[in-house]
Amino acid sequence: MKGWRYQSALYALILLLAGAWPCAADHKPAAAGKPEHPHPAQPPPKPLSPAHEYFPDVVLVNQDGQKMRLYSDLLKGKVVVINSFFTGCEGSCPVVAGTFAKIQEWLGDRLNKDVHLLSVSVDPEADTPAKLKAYADKLRAKPGWHFLTGPKRHVDWALYKLGHYVEAKEEHRNVIIVGNESTGLWKKTLSLSEPEAVIRLVEGVLQDRG
Repeated sequence: MKGWRYQSALYALILLLAGAWPCAADHKPAAAGKPEHPHPAQPPPKPLSPAHEYFPDVVLVNQDGQKMRLYSDLLKGKVVVINSFFTGCEGSCPVVAGTFAKIQEWLGDRLNKDVHLLSVSVDPEADTPAKLKAYADKLRAKPGWHFLTGPKRHVDWALYKLGHYVEAKEEHRNVIIVGNESTGLWKKTLSLSEPEAVIRLVEGVLQDRG
């Protein structure tokens, strides 16, 4: 029964991240292109979970210069809140950053323990770890809120699997993904939703027991 749940959850996840369940105000279409896969196709060395079969272990870098694998370090066994952005964005990004700051405040000690915040740059060539560190410091980001960059082909592939890949940074998607990797529950909401509405969604996903 558990295997059936995870198969169903994986299928739902693929539809969700591919944009098959669009939000009304998420009016920008997903990019038609597909980034280059950063690794040659190889058979997995051992059986993987459904989520690991979908999410690659491409290596990203956070604002502290730490290398982090997308699935094994950032998603596995975690409740995550994910958005895409770039530091030079003067439109929706500051608003969404403010929402994440409010989520951080609401979580308190549960940040980095029960919930992790992941902000992935769509402009990795410009958004170096040092630039992300300065951006994070302005938001008073605490441990558990990762601002992620890395080699462009790695970041592009991670964004593609998350349903956030775009060919032009200005077209980044205004969507927040909230996922509970352990139970297979994944949801999304508009990134410009009221912070309180996003917090309610995070709470619901956090409380899911599978």
